[in-house]
Amino acid sequence: MTVLTPKSAKRFILDNTALMAPPHVPEILLHLADEAHDLWLRTEDELAAIGLPPPFWAFAWAGGQGLARYVLDHPETLRGKRVLDFASGSGLVAIAAAKAGAMKVTAADVDPFCATAIALNLEANAVEVEFLGTDCIGSDAGWDVVLAGDVFYDKPFGDRLTPWFTALKARGAEILIGDPGRSYLPGTGLEPLGVYEVPVTRALEDAEVKRTTVWRLA
Repeated sequence: MTVLTPKSAKRFILDNTALMAPPHVPEILLHLADEAHDLWLRTEDELAAIGLPPPFWAFAWAGGQGLARYVLDHPETLRGKRVLDFASGSGLVAIAAAKAGAMKVTAADVDPFCATAIALNLEANAVEVEFLGTDCIGSDAGWDVVLAGDVFYDKPFGDRLTPWFTALKARGAEILIGDPGRSYLPGTGLEPLGVYEVPVTRALEDAEVKRTTVWRLA
């Protein structure tokens, strides 16, 4: 069983990833796993056997790439605002928000590896983002904009998100969601802002390109 420390997490990430640009967001560099790394090939069961959670932080998911692309192309959406990147993973969307001129960006994720992965990715992109390592569903720190990429992949999780997002929207926050057609995206109450054809990999998805929509909670 692996005992996670900041030092061991950093070593694991550096050993199992390479610094590269996601195909749809070439302005940003991330420590990502690819076909050259053993991490790419390990199953969730194999990772669990050594005490590691699934490495969602090691991949640039389609929803996050689409959302980051939208943020970079529409910086006026975030400029001068307080932003939460929920379920941040690699920190891709948070980094895009910082580059777009957000006043303050918080990247939130409960995966203990994300604190280190995001710190490494922030350093690679020379931006500053605050990290929150707790489950913030149901909380409200006064964010002006909440960004959420690829979060509606699981029904119980989606059922928790919808009322929280609705409550934040009701008090005036903007909720922007990047989604490549996940099964549990709400079927109503969303306004499309942009559609992107995002290159991905068949090792993670069912296609080499995922049609990804950025939605605003209406």
